[in-house]
Amino acid sequence: MSTLLKRNLLIAFASTALLAATLGSAVAGNTDEFAPNPYAPSYGHPYRHGAVPTQEALARMRQYDNLHAASRTSTSTSGKTLSYGGGVDGIGVTSGTPHVYIVVYGSQWGTAGTDANGNMTLSNDPVHAVPYLQNLFKGLGTGGELWSGVMTQYCDGSGVSTGATFCSSSASHIGYPSNGALVSVWYDNSAPSPSNATGAQLAQEAVNAAQHFGNTTAASNRYAQYIILSPTGTHPDGFNTSTGNFCAWHDWQGDNYGITSPVGDVAFTNMPYVYDMGTSCGENFVNSGTQGLVDGFSIVNGHEYAETVTDQNPAGGWTNHVKGSRNKGQENGDECAWISSGQGKSQNVVMGNGSYAMQSTWSNDTNECDITHPIVL
Repeated sequence: MSTLLKRNLLIAFASTALLAATLGSAVAGNTDEFAPNPYAPSYGHPYRHGAVPTQEALARMRQYDNLHAASRTSTSTSGKTLSYGGGVDGIGVTSGTPHVYIVVYGSQWGTAGTDANGNMTLSNDPVHAVPYLQNLFKGLGTGGELWSGVMTQYCDGSGVSTGATFCSSSASHIGYPSNGALVSVWYDNSAPSPSNATGAQLAQEAVNAAQHFGNTTAASNRYAQYIILSPTGTHPDGFNTSTGNFCAWHDWQGDNYGITSPVGDVAFTNMPYVYDMGTSCGENFVNSGTQGLVDGFSIVNGHEYAETVTDQNPAGGWTNHVKGSRNKGQENGDECAWISSGQGKSQNVVMGNGSYAMQSTWSNDTNECDITHPIVL
């Protein structure tokens, strides 16, 4: 752990007395449910579904939760069970083979090239995140990896009822990407990426990407997700600013952005250049030295991928609805974020083309954060 991260975490935990004084009235005034956590990335930004908090933000969130729990008599404060939200526009999960499209957003990325593995490279990509993410999504479902197996227990469709916590074998389960999840990559260098792209601009870029890739119908986007990867030095939705206490988030274009999509519903991830946030967003979280410089990209983007396939049109998929739980509203990746030791700790996942630092995700049927799980067919 870096000196900077240690210092920031110490600052976060040392502020207990001040935080209690500041939030005491809000805590005391809510005896049935946890009040919205003011340190959560989604606070005041409800479209930030499944947002990965920075490690410092997570420490403050937990501190607030602990203070809040102390004022209550409820004992149902640790429930992590996910339940089905009934779908939005008939979509709950990616109940088919997941298709991933990477959008390299903005001309700031520089000159494009190709590496020995056929991956796109960019001249302004300090830690080679673009080819790394391409390899990650090519590797999913290969080499017998079972990280993806955790997600296959979840489902949607007529075979599952709203509020269900388990899926029958007759329901439509999330597909396993047995030949990799990556379909294609697009370098959109038609203009610079905005310095601080709004959620609406990111959603529009996802719709543009769907059209670019020829996914021009609702059916062609039913099992697709678009990763909007912003260049180093930019701040999509406030990333790496005083209000950007997150590393990434996901959503769909129809979430009150005022965007009309001619291609059906489009799921997307706001994926900033997380290396700009260093250890706050996962640098060297699993691996040391130069190998760990890209840990944050696979941990964070893996988190959002897992949440998109389990909650494609938020919050119609699988989220936490447990009354009185501090995890209410969270998704499968949120409940297992930044675990560094013990059950569910982040670690390297071996795939057919290498190993990648990944976090665990929540598994209803084992009642824990799992890094591997048998494939549910």
